[in-house]
Amino acid sequence: MKKFRKVLDGLTTSSPVNPGGSPSCGSAAGTPSTAPTPRELEIQETLMSEHFQICKTVRHGFPYQPTALAFDPVQKILAIGTRSGGVRLLGRPGVDCHCQHESGAAVLQLQFLINEGALVTACADDTLHLWNLRQRRPAILHSLKFNRERITFCHLPFQSKWLYVGTERGNTHIVNIESFILSGYVIMWNKAIELSTKTHPGPVVHLSDSPKDEGKLLIGFESGTIVMWDLRAKRADFRIYYDEAIHSVSWHHEGRQFMCSHSDGSLSMWNLRNTAKPFQVTFPHGKTQRDGRKESCKPILKVEYKTSKNSEAFVIFSGGLSYDKAGRRPTLTIMHGKAIIVLEMDYPIVDFLVLCETPYLNEVQEPYAVAVLLEKDFLVVDLTQSNFPIFENPYPMDIHESPVTCTAYFADCPPDIIPVLYSIGAKHKKTGYSHKEWPLSGGTWTVGSQTYPEIIITGHADGSIKFWDATAITLQMLYKLKTSKVFEKPKSGDVGRSAELVEEDPYAIQMISWCPQSRIFCVVGISAHVILYRFSKHDANTTITVSVLLNVTVKIDSTCTESEYCGHRVKDRMIRMPPGYQAELVVQLLWVDGEPPQQITSLDLNSAYGLLALGNCNGLAVVDYLQKTVLLCMSTLELYGSADPFQRLTRSPRKNRQSTSGTHALCVSESHKCSNTVCFFVTKLRENSFSRSRSSSVSSIDRETKEAVTTLQFAESYGRKSDTLPTPCLWVGTSLGLVLIIPMSIPTDEQERTVLMLKASVLRFAFLDCGGALINCPYEVWRDQHAPDDPDRPRKRKLVNFSPSSSQEASGDGHLAVVCSERQAKVFFMPSQACLYVHNITESSFVLRADVVSVCNSVCLACFCANGHIMTLSLPSLRPLLDVNYLPLTDMRIARTFCFTNGGQALYLCSPTEMQRITYSQEMCDNLQEMLGELFTPIETPEAQNRGFLKGFFGGNAQTFDREELFGEAAAGKASRSLAQHIPGQGGMEGMKAAAGGVVGELARARIALDERGQRLGELEERTALMMTSAETFSKHAHEVMLKCKDKKWYQF
Repeated sequence: MKKFRKVLDGLTTSSPVNPGGSPSCGSAAGTPSTAPTPRELEIQETLMSEHFQICKTVRHGFPYQPTALAFDPVQKILAIGTRSGGVRLLGRPGVDCHCQHESGAAVLQLQFLINEGALVTACADDTLHLWNLRQRRPAILHSLKFNRERITFCHLPFQSKWLYVGTERGNTHIVNIESFILSGYVIMWNKAIELSTKTHPGPVVHLSDSPKDEGKLLIGFESGTIVMWDLRAKRADFRIYYDEAIHSVSWHHEGRQFMCSHSDGSLSMWNLRNTAKPFQVTFPHGKTQRDGRKESCKPILKVEYKTSKNSEAFVIFSGGLSYDKAGRRPTLTIMHGKAIIVLEMDYPIVDFLVLCETPYLNEVQEPYAVAVLLEKDFLVVDLTQSNFPIFENPYPMDIHESPVTCTAYFADCPPDIIPVLYSIGAKHKKTGYSHKEWPLSGGTWTVGSQTYPEIIITGHADGSIKFWDATAITLQMLYKLKTSKVFEKPKSGDVGRSAELVEEDPYAIQMISWCPQSRIFCVVGISAHVILYRFSKHDANTTITVSVLLNVTVKIDSTCTESEYCGHRVKDRMIRMPPGYQAELVVQLLWVDGEPPQQITSLDLNSAYGLLALGNCNGLAVVDYLQKTVLLCMSTLELYGSADPFQRLTRSPRKNRQSTSGTHALCVSESHKCSNTVCFFVTKLRENSFSRSRSSSVSSIDRETKEAVTTLQFAESYGRKSDTLPTPCLWVGTSLGLVLIIPMSIPTDEQERTVLMLKASVLRFAFLDCGGALINCPYEVWRDQHAPDDPDRPRKRKLVNFSPSSSQEASGDGHLAVVCSERQAKVFFMPSQACLYVHNITESSFVLRADVVSVCNSVCLACFCANGHIMTLSLPSLRPLLDVNYLPLTDMRIARTFCFTNGGQALYLCSPTEMQRITYSQEMCDNLQEMLGELFTPIETPEAQNRGFLKGFFGGNAQTFDREELFGEAAAGKASRSLAQHIPGQGGMEGMKAAAGGVVGELARARIALDERGQRLGELEERTALMMTSAETFSKHAHEVMLKCKDKKWYQF
């Protein structure tokens, strides 16, 4: 410890870098003649622009602002539409695909072509799209844009190629799915209703064909009018005029009766034999009042009426609660026989679907589950068990359980870390789920050949941390940690100025630092606190103690209460810590005179040194977390000493009570062995001190007079030009573009201060050896401190050092330091500090995130700018390799969560509930098809049940209904061209290739071939008829000429 304590002595005695006092930067900084030039280094760079390409890989999380739901009962694939025009397709775990409409219009409705590998989407811009799902990345085959009418409802009968489209005007159009062209057959609203009706029936809210007869179409209008339209006869079979608005309609499978849900919270049952009035009207949640009237209820937005062979029918609906029960959560009601089960939901219900065994509407449905889409969640209820449990969701739909505030992405982790985290996290999983397998089992997915362990860590607003297994483009939660458990719960009676200034989310995570090898984990909270965790497989009983606050420069008045100085109190009693990450150290910046501390802007941790460094806009602190001791605490100006390039002056704290308003205390509290707490003050800079204006930026500090510490990194480096071997150093980057190198060793002579300069705030440091390879930071090998005593277990710390000094060949050769700021990147040669390469990344914008990453067995500098550009630069020459305008910065959320990692991958939060992973590696783009899941698998459509002779004889018309005869061009003619415009899609060729396999594809090809043959025969017949007509005309004219010239002599012509 003596050598670390002498660091303060070495820092307080400073000497100028050079007589001029200017920072040593580049060749103008007096570079020694012995410094190598770029040519002398002879680093072979292998990365070329051909190695890079931007491509989205996979999207995780819950679809943001969902609007629609659909399910293919044969393929067992589910689709969710969103307000921003996105479509999410879900199957078995690993089968998870996101599609996006270019228009960005909200998805109103989804319709699967059941077992055909296709999906129809109806969007708010009144356009229909046909998606091909027979390829790993779905594409649009056709689009149809309605020009004069607005789409309100769509219905596609099973095994039909004709789509019914209802509109806001009350008309019903019919679209051919194969050609995506409108049929001339139109059901106009004024023909559907009686001529004597004086009012418009409103938009079409429901369309369905009768299970008993496909030639009958049930049309529901918003006003309460229901029409059964005979498609063959082109007239209405019956009309129902109900005085309550209709929201949905559901048929009984026999086709003799149907159920409607209404805006007054009622359900009405209708029988086709007598449509004069409903034979049953019920208010499931409406009680009869004393005067005999039903209490008013909320609308029932949707109802599903499903039959079962071995039990009573299921009636499932959403809404319908009485208005007097204020504060009740949204509900899904399941009526099964006489039992009524009400399931309360955490969020409003957007849509739900009853999953049934058969795709045929005229068979007993046999429902087995209900898929419920909520505003912020998705769940599936098991109908086969009496208590209706939910299935355990295999998709990461709870990323947004608390808003994500920061992310970290680690590729190529140690292989043992994921199983260890999973085994501990599995002990805390919820129970009570259905024992059956997840019902969405469609598609196929296999782990690709090129996989390596990947972990994503998310920090949340409630102070929780989630570790996710991100291997092979999947996402599965491993372990959850709650940082708020370190602190006492605030008492409800605590009222004061400090309580008023506390953030809404006082435990929100700002930064994450994790060393996978040593398993040491550190988080920074928004309330200016740092918590250090160590990993253990065993539980531990420890006491986190906080003693009286001490100040190394000013004595705090003993009459002041602790609550005035600290926003959160660390627990001061014996607590049990379960296996996993256990808090070892808490560092707090304390409140002073009711003023909150400045937020921490930078953090770094090194397990080999046992040191933790943190900085904010006031200064820098270095803590020895092994000995629970503060090694260094200085303002930014004091770090420079006389080497300050701007010759600013420091101000020492005043020796009176008022000085505390100009300082912030830092408290170190520990949970092991040491009971003393060390506190010190970081001096605020004077308001009139030097300030260098910066261009607009979204960095974590304001444009004030302070110089913030924006980045920190421990490394084996050269703190002085005279050093011959690398030693432990701390690299410090500031908001003014200055870099300081602080040696963590005993100075043998007058210490020379190293100051380097760049444009704008410094963001990232990295170090390369003279061969161009990345030098990783040294670390301590993990050992379980709470494991039972084992004589074979080593007690000493085992360190792994990647320093060039560990190699005799590289000893004394120096290394390269890569420094990236918001506008510029530089490569310095150490220890001479010569600037070898400079590259101005951007002039019109600024860099939000920069990382030195490994790609294709080499390293590069990856940058994400505020103007949406993603760039990669070669190292060490800083040669531009990639510059793509990928994503404009539309939200601070993207700036806060964007991060790069090794292997050419990156991620960001594309919405408050979704995480988007991308790749900038050409190799990964090429292998992406292999990694993605297949949405479509060839499955034979189940055969329809044999109805039997008597049932077919007495059960109604069993004849087949040929829609082609009614809706085809020959019978119905062509629709008006101005009504809708056909737009060919981009995925046509891929769709034709994909449709080549499978029974359905063969049938589709045969059908298309027959259509084409019939079309050619029709054209040939038309040509023959034209030729015959032409021949008859010619014969007639020839006969007339003959008669005219019959009696004339030759000389009369």
